[in-house]
Amino acid sequence: MRKLRSIFVVVLLCIVSAEAFAQEYKLTGRLLASDDNSALIGANLVLTEVRTPDNQFYAVADANGNFTFEGLSKTFYSLEVSYVGYARLKKFVRIVEQATSIGEVKMQPEAKLLDEVKVVGETPAAIQKGDTTAFNADAYKTNPDADAADLIRKMPGITIENGTVNAQGEDVQRVLVDGREFFGNDPQLALRSLPAEVIERIEVFDRASDQSQFTGFDDGNSQKTINIVTRSNLKTSQFGKVYGGYGTDDRYLAGALLNIFNETQRISLIGMSNNISDQNFSTQDLLGVVGTSNQRRSFTGGGGGIRFAPGGGGGGRRFGRGNSVNNFLVGTQNGITQTHSFGLNFSDEWGENLKLSGSYFFNNSDNTNREFVNQEIFLVDGSSQFYEENNFTTSNNTNHRLNMRLEYSIDESNSLIYTPSINFQNNESYNELGSNTFIDPLNPLNQSINITTSNTSGYNISNNLLLRHRFEKRGRTISLNARTSFNDSDGSTILESENQFFAGGQTQMDSLFQETIPLSDGYTLSGNLNYTEPLGQGGQLQLTYNASLTNSQSDRRTMNYSLSDDAFTELDTALSNTFESDYITHRAGASYRLRLDGNKLFMTAGLSYQHAEITGDRLFPTPTEVNRSFTNLLPNAMLMYRISEKQNLRIFYRSRTNAPSISQLQDVVDNSNPTQLSSGNPNLDQTTDHIALARYSLTDPLTSRSFFLFFFVRKTGDYIGNSTIIADQDMTLSNGAILNRGSQFSNPVNLDGYWNARSFLTYGFPVKLLKSNLNLSTSYTYNRTPGLINNAENISDSHTITQGLVLASNISEKVDFTLSYSGNFNTVDNSIQPELDNDYFFHNAGLNLNLIVWKGIVIRSEMSNYIYRGLSDEFNEDFLIWNVSLGKKLFKDQNAEIKLSVFDILKENQSIVRNVTETYVEDVRTEVLQQYFMLSFTYNLRKFGKSSG
Repeated sequence: MRKLRSIFVVVLLCIVSAEAFAQEYKLTGRLLASDDNSALIGANLVLTEVRTPDNQFYAVADANGNFTFEGLSKTFYSLEVSYVGYARLKKFVRIVEQATSIGEVKMQPEAKLLDEVKVVGETPAAIQKGDTTAFNADAYKTNPDADAADLIRKMPGITIENGTVNAQGEDVQRVLVDGREFFGNDPQLALRSLPAEVIERIEVFDRASDQSQFTGFDDGNSQKTINIVTRSNLKTSQFGKVYGGYGTDDRYLAGALLNIFNETQRISLIGMSNNISDQNFSTQDLLGVVGTSNQRRSFTGGGGGIRFAPGGGGGGRRFGRGNSVNNFLVGTQNGITQTHSFGLNFSDEWGENLKLSGSYFFNNSDNTNREFVNQEIFLVDGSSQFYEENNFTTSNNTNHRLNMRLEYSIDESNSLIYTPSINFQNNESYNELGSNTFIDPLNPLNQSINITTSNTSGYNISNNLLLRHRFEKRGRTISLNARTSFNDSDGSTILESENQFFAGGQTQMDSLFQETIPLSDGYTLSGNLNYTEPLGQGGQLQLTYNASLTNSQSDRRTMNYSLSDDAFTELDTALSNTFESDYITHRAGASYRLRLDGNKLFMTAGLSYQHAEITGDRLFPTPTEVNRSFTNLLPNAMLMYRISEKQNLRIFYRSRTNAPSISQLQDVVDNSNPTQLSSGNPNLDQTTDHIALARYSLTDPLTSRSFFLFFFVRKTGDYIGNSTIIADQDMTLSNGAILNRGSQFSNPVNLDGYWNARSFLTYGFPVKLLKSNLNLSTSYTYNRTPGLINNAENISDSHTITQGLVLASNISEKVDFTLSYSGNFNTVDNSIQPELDNDYFFHNAGLNLNLIVWKGIVIRSEMSNYIYRGLSDEFNEDFLIWNVSLGKKLFKDQNAEIKLSVFDILKENQSIVRNVTETYVEDVRTEVLQQYFMLSFTYNLRKFGKSSG
């Protein structure tokens, strides 16, 4: 009996100990100013365990001054609070209950301390709060005219290049302002619309989808996000600017920004007109603009080859060739552009249950571009052939974009989120292209002169509805996400072409005069049902079901010109096709999530079963049908470990499938470049990706040091690559198309062996001797891309190592400089022609300087040195772009400025790009804007109100 009692006592103690270990303690409170009870947004709090001083926790006060510490123990803590303009506060706290609140904590302004000793701490440059890295804006001094983009360039791990915002090694896909949507998915509009002085802090995190935020399970749809937190005195404020300027060669710019904040209601207006290639729109606004300039279709599934675009561009902030689709395309369209744009953003909270935000954006752009291409094409026999191209393009693009987000809390258990968007586009373009292909200058293969005129219009409409319900049992939820999207485009393209083909001393002439009418439309219907159930101590189970249908239709008719009818009336059946495809998926799965060690360790593992079908129907000229089905087991896993309040580790693994697009499936010959033909392939299979990534972050607020490591690897099965036939003599393809000697024909095929890996490391720390912050970064990218050249497989292995450095001043707003360096080392190895393996190098060193000197005189200088090595001879360049301005602040508050600017003083601005694929290597030189002088005037509106607390 005594033995049984002992066993019972031991078991009871284990249960009590386990229960105590599983208990979660937290501390909450609210920070207010003692003089006006306003919320101290962004105040930094440090909680230190008295018995173990190394055990520290960090928090930041939110928009209402509230703060929370989680993962605490039942013991004594020391709480320290710092906020600019207020005395440092220190007090002891005892944690007794699982949820301990210390209520309102009031801080005293420094001005009211009189003769008391003032203890003021430095503002920490950054803190780590869970998965979010928060950078305090006060720790990064900028000049008074700086905007949000200028501010984040000083922060470790954040860059803006080629119109893309990159944070911690990943492209930023969304920018929020105080947690709210701002102009849809357009980061640059937010970064250029907000002055740096209104920003309290910058938060960088991976924003889960709305459904994932509700369930707590990651669904693989997270987005790298920047949240701009504004200062507490902006609840009732108006701020913005109006500007205009005129210069040599009739260069001009004009625009206005206005932000009106009235408690929860916020309205932002933006307008711009200029002809100096300053652009502020994304790829969804560029129907008919995005595409390869030499009119070739590329079917690769993404990530293949190397592309860097480091040359200087039109407005001094655009670099390289803008034909590649980036998440956010701002200032990267080729050539010289005249832009007119207008935008409106609105957000408000109506009561406690309804939040609404929306935006409208319009832009019209006129673009003129000249481009020269030098390309080396790999051949199977170890030799090469060369392709040169000169083209001139003008285009006019008009876009209307409308986004909205509605959040409604029906009651405590039910809520919904509705996010519709609409885009309308129209594009008109004219292109003159001259090209020649040769083995060597004495052995030409073909020459071509093409004139192309096109007009394209289209729209995209999408709707996303999320319904959420919480049951009374904590952790039990059900949610349904329904999505619809519709797209439609039509147009007309007229091609007039004169071609010469050389063989055996003979010249064959060929001419084309035709009109192609492409019509396409499609829709997607999808639904995702999730159910979660608490299961076990700290565990939760999720069951999911997803169904999706994507329908795409394309009708492409090519009409030859008829002399007798004086019109395009003769149907060319070899170049005409009507095709329809469906991709249907059903996926069911289960995932289990476990929380351990007081919410410090999260682990998730899951498995889904998916059945998919691809159907392809060619309706014209000869009916055929292709039907294939696939079954896949798709595992996923996640580990998140909060090592400490300073350190965080996240590891993900996910698998997914992707369907081929309608352009990849439709087997119609595209002869828009008669020497480089292409067609789709209706026999394509879906691709399967296996993706693993890891993120590690270390942020020390006491030393203002931060370290971040990112690693990503992807393996793609049935990768959609290019199969290229290069004719060594005239030949007829299986589809009946004639391929002359030296010409090419490409179509997509499924290939195995594709790999992509990326790593990124950044380390930031203050240099007190220079009163500056130094950010060091290193990245490595590897691509293994398969392709077929005349049915022989070529594997292209490319390696890129990038070293970066940014030294950003933190002296004062009157002395603001940023010194930067980026060096790119590239190597490319080809299995089919090892003798054509090549190494090339690119570097960019820059210095931006802003000085406010005697009586409001402002001097600005922006210098960038570019060096290219290892390219084609005429592309190896070394040049310096130098922009300078001299300004004078006006009026009592110095809220206006008149400025004289000189762009490209040395007349050396250039744009050079190297593109590397599994089939060819090419160098591209693009027209850019060069030297001009401009006199401009800017008036800044700053009217800041008080927070209501």
